[in-house]
Amino acid sequence: MQQWYQELFNSFVNKYENESFTQGTVGEVDFLESEINHDKSCKILDVGCGTGRHAIELTKRGYQVTGVDLSEKMLKRAREKAAESGVGIDFIQADARNLPFQGEFDLVVMLCEGGFPLMETDEMNFQILESASRSLKKGGKLIFTTLNGLFPLFHSVKDFINSNSESQTNRENSFNLMTFRDEYQMEIEDDEGKVLNLNCNERYYVPSEITWLLKSLNFNPVDIYGCKLGEFSRNDPLTTEDYEMLVVAEYLINE
Repeated sequence: MQQWYQELFNSFVNKYENESFTQGTVGEVDFLESEINHDKSCKILDVGCGTGRHAIELTKRGYQVTGVDLSEKMLKRAREKAAESGVGIDFIQADARNLPFQGEFDLVVMLCEGGFPLMETDEMNFQILESASRSLKKGGKLIFTTLNGLFPLFHSVKDFINSNSESQTNRENSFNLMTFRDEYQMEIEDDEGKVLNLNCNERYYVPSEITWLLKSLNFNPVDIYGCKLGEFSRNDPLTTEDYEMLVVAEYLINE
């Protein structure tokens, strides 16, 4: 049986690229470049790469990038777009909880909630962080965005989503203060015009949780910021107004 996110990402490929939250690629890649000091020798892994927008932009700028996603349909579109752009990228179908890499990358990115906060249990989400850490070289960086647990304490997630997406409607949101999970029904029109009704479950994290999880995996320092579409910056402190948080962590291996 497919999980809701598998059904979504297998049916919402072309329309995904028109969503407002996918329009900030250039500014987001500017930030990624600054975090690796524009060092073109850096090897980059894009986890939950989707249709390849960050991977393609990074490759255009001269970096060696590998893209990983669970959805073969997303990857098919990513390969098509890479070919249209005249760049060569290794796109691999794999589960983010069990990446086939060991100490190979200088930078691992997981952007736009392509995997981490979507898993059914906290343990599964943690496995993604473990897998990302195994993929990094010593001194490498992990940069990802995830849902900010401070936001739903002060705002309605349902109202936020419904006012920011033309294709998606959320209903019956139930945010659980004990688990910090938002369970809801999503109604969305897929690429073929068929209406999908999905029972969704997403995990929101507070900054202290993210810091503790990453430090338990030998990441230090762990820096967390507000996350603005297309304008990632270390100058934006995280607040209750940020729907997402931006996490930048450096991987240290005990010798």
